[in-house]
Amino acid sequence: MKSGWYLPDFGADTASRALYVETVEGLFTAYQRTTAAVLGALRERVARPEAMKPDAYERTLKARAFDVARYLLPLSTNTSLGQIVNARTLETQVSRLLSHPAAEVRELGRKLREAATGPAWNVGERAGAALVTEIARINPALGEQAGEMLTREVKTAPTLVKYAEPNAYLMETRKVVEQMAAEVMGGAAIAAAPVVDLVERTESLEVEVAATLIYWGSDYGYRQVRDVVAGLPAARVNEIIEAGLRHRGRHDEALRAFHAGAALRFDILMDIGGFRDMHRHRRCVQIKQGFTAVHGYETPESGDAAGLAEAGIVGDYQATVEGAHAASARIAAGTAQEAAVSALYALPLATKVRCLFKMDFAEAQYISELRSAPAGHFSYRRVAWEMYRAVERQHPTLARHIRVTDFEQPIDLLQR
Repeated sequence: MKSGWYLPDFGADTASRALYVETVEGLFTAYQRTTAAVLGALRERVARPEAMKPDAYERTLKARAFDVARYLLPLSTNTSLGQIVNARTLETQVSRLLSHPAAEVRELGRKLREAATGPAWNVGERAGAALVTEIARINPALGEQAGEMLTREVKTAPTLVKYAEPNAYLMETRKVVEQMAAEVMGGAAIAAAPVVDLVERTESLEVEVAATLIYWGSDYGYRQVRDVVAGLPAARVNEIIEAGLRHRGRHDEALRAFHAGAALRFDILMDIGGFRDMHRHRRCVQIKQGFTAVHGYETPESGDAAGLAEAGIVGDYQATVEGAHAASARIAAGTAQEAAVSALYALPLATKVRCLFKMDFAEAQYISELRSAPAGHFSYRRVAWEMYRAVERQHPTLARHIRVTDFEQPIDLLQR
């Protein structure tokens, strides 16, 4: 991969470092092998229309092959990201990043803080300096004045962001909630759950807040957690809520788990690659659980994702993913300072992740319509379709107004 990949600091644990490198490089090799095999299978199955130019045909099929092969990319894959943000939001973001359990994310927070409090990049710096030199040659005094105006350093947000520090409320509460979640759930087996579970509202607002906190600190589905919490004494429910606020500082907003009362709650269990696309939706509250291999992984082998089966490499794909999961578990048991967190980088994007999406009907309508469109990736198209189906079962009159694309119907693979 041209973008490269991230290598955590394993310290003296050279065995874990070697296994990590071997696993990540193996995933990239499998990714390239899968891309070539699926592309070949697609060329045989999908004929190029006469009206379509050869380069456009090839580009489209390569994109479809990537849709399948990307499941093998590891979480360590470097990704470019740009954002436009105001200083107040950046301050909160930096604080949250500095509080993260992963060293890479904490370092990103530090670099963001440095970038925001230091001189901003001036795209016209060279041209401005040349103009100042020319002005000074004609009139030194005017050149000095122009230099102060055209070449001075400008700091983006020095006042707000320079004081951003790790958020003790977030870090302490995360530990407390994870411990309470283990106590409340009592080691119960994780119940089977569909890709999308629209959890109907039967509980009080207090139970919803407490259940969301426990969900955040565990690997269980929201319905299973909600049912357990709903059966607790009121005093115990209040203890969970109090634990979520105990360490709140004077200027801290309540955790995202306290954003309760939304009409629709979708508990979604999907591959990490598809989730990263769904995660972009901001008109909703998202309570994401931690990355883990406990939920297994997705194997794209039906409908418009049939390239694996057609290429005859389903077995190779599954062996690669399962090998990466096994290696991640061994790395997590190592002696590095952050072994458990570092091990997560070796998980492929096929690994399932669980997230609770809370929203109103308009947002559910928007996501279902947008993400089910034929040009999208089959992973989130399936999720958008299941979201629609869940709304249809519980609110059939409203569902009639959602312009969804039926995921179960074949699509034109050349349509992007």
